[in-house]
Amino acid sequence: MILSEAPKSNNNTKLMHIKEFFGFSHSSSSKSLHSFQSSDRRKPPPSSYDSSKSAAMEEAIVNSEPIITKWDPDSSEFNRITFLFRHGRAESDEFVNSVNSLRRAMDFFISENSTSPVLVLAQQLMQAAMRRLEKEFYQILSENRQNLDPESISSRSSNRSMADGETSDLITEFDRVSADLKSIADCMIDSGYGKECVKIYKVIRKSIVDETLYRLGTEKFKISRIMRWNWDSLEHVSKNWMNSIKIVVNTLFRGEKILCDHVFSRSEMIRESCFSEITKDGAIALFRFPELIAKGKKDSDKIFLLMELYEANSDVLPEIEVIFDSVSTSAIKTQAQTSMEKLADSIRDILSEFGSTIQKDSSKNPAPGGGIHPLTRSAMNYISSLGDYAGTLSDILTAENSTIPSSYMETIGADDALSSPVAAQLGWLILVLLCKLDTKAELYKDVSLSYLFLANNLNFIVKTAATTNLNTLVGTEWVTNHRSKVKVYAAKYEATAWNRVVNSLPESWSEETAAEGLKRFNAAFEEAYRKQISWRVEDGNLRDELKTAIAKKVVPIYREFYEGYCVEKVNVGVERNDLGKAFGVRFSPDDLGNYLSDLFHGVSPSSSQKG
Repeated sequence: MILSEAPKSNNNTKLMHIKEFFGFSHSSSSKSLHSFQSSDRRKPPPSSYDSSKSAAMEEAIVNSEPIITKWDPDSSEFNRITFLFRHGRAESDEFVNSVNSLRRAMDFFISENSTSPVLVLAQQLMQAAMRRLEKEFYQILSENRQNLDPESISSRSSNRSMADGETSDLITEFDRVSADLKSIADCMIDSGYGKECVKIYKVIRKSIVDETLYRLGTEKFKISRIMRWNWDSLEHVSKNWMNSIKIVVNTLFRGEKILCDHVFSRSEMIRESCFSEITKDGAIALFRFPELIAKGKKDSDKIFLLMELYEANSDVLPEIEVIFDSVSTSAIKTQAQTSMEKLADSIRDILSEFGSTIQKDSSKNPAPGGGIHPLTRSAMNYISSLGDYAGTLSDILTAENSTIPSSYMETIGADDALSSPVAAQLGWLILVLLCKLDTKAELYKDVSLSYLFLANNLNFIVKTAATTNLNTLVGTEWVTNHRSKVKVYAAKYEATAWNRVVNSLPESWSEETAAEGLKRFNAAFEEAYRKQISWRVEDGNLRDELKTAIAKKVVPIYREFYEGYCVEKVNVGVERNDLGKAFGVRFSPDDLGNYLSDLFHGVSPSSSQKG
């Protein structure tokens, strides 16, 4: 491998000039110090030259020559296949120390006597040493992928005091390997060969990052591909992303950051740029995925997936901001933040569109029997599900970005439960639904059925709000107030549906008025029963309350009339069993109760005929 010099200091820049002056190449053959000294014909050193220090520096060069020459990978076939850092800690430490001494000696001569002939030998030795360290660096990184996997690195950082055993052995091995890498990196950077060191590190560690991302199922997606996915594919890939993001951030990227900071602790600039280049492509593709999902179709049901993506992104964002905190990694952090913003925008858009969808609903088919309208059921299921994401929505919805009309917000007091942005948004959606139900009620030709429809649907809304997380958002006062409105609708239904039946009986009666009143009552009751037997009340409590209220309204009045009229007829000798035939008495008070018990089950009139 050809090494290109990358000076890192003024001394190293001078060293480069010396290389060029002497015409050295990376593979120049070495000569002995004596041969260079005897052949030198250059100018003498300056008068201020410290000869005693010069002698010490020359000695350092001489002392470094044996071990550097010994491990020059170009000196023999054996050296090309043998590795210094496997040979033993003592010898590898001696080699690095010798290189450092050689560098200091070169720095001295470059500063004090740049024409000294010993620089020629020193430079040749330095190039041989760098060839060896480059080879060692590559080998250590390549063969220790398991010891340097990000999970082990992250675990080690999170819990440095671990129990003895296999894990401790692994930690010890990591310490050894990472120490060797740092030792080599420090030496190469100080010697002006940081570029070569970084190049090797980036190639190997980037391959590990990319391989891990691929194995976790995260890849670079295009918006055109995402737009073609069906719901199952979209959900599957998104769930996989959410499962992977914590692992990638807290283990992969965090581990790489720790290792990179450790190995290249000598240079802040190198470690930041190196970590950026290792992770940038994969990180930006990973963090851009939620933004691409947010750009897709804004279906109402998609909001829950978007909120889950927002939660997953939000959970790791603080760690992202810590890991990618440098200028060189700012684009990565910005992408994660942008995805959060795009998700929030899309969620707000869907909420606004959902309200518009309710308002624009133009179906003309009334709910059978005044029952719960499909719009009521679907809208409240949706709104109550939104309540389960109140924490996420509280980050997304603010007074500043609210899409709720200001006229509605002005009706909410500062101490009202609906004053929070999330509660206000969901309260507004419920109000939009209630307004739409008012128009749906107008589809019924029978006014009493319209009121029953409103009672049914408002009761469903209140019950949903009271039994889900909506209760903590809209507040008990809201629930109580709207329960009262259910009772108002129920009372209006009772009046419009049963007052005619009650009023058919005379307040005071004679023989003729009683018979006529009984005839009117029979007709009115039968008509009310026949009409309302197909009407529906799904909620058992509301159904029982309505039956009880109707019975209290109808049966006592009829019982009073029935008992007074029948007693008189019995007193003149008419048998009770003959009252119906002789005087048109069709129902006893108990019969009315039995008939009323049939109501609100949505039964067809033909199947409910009494015998």
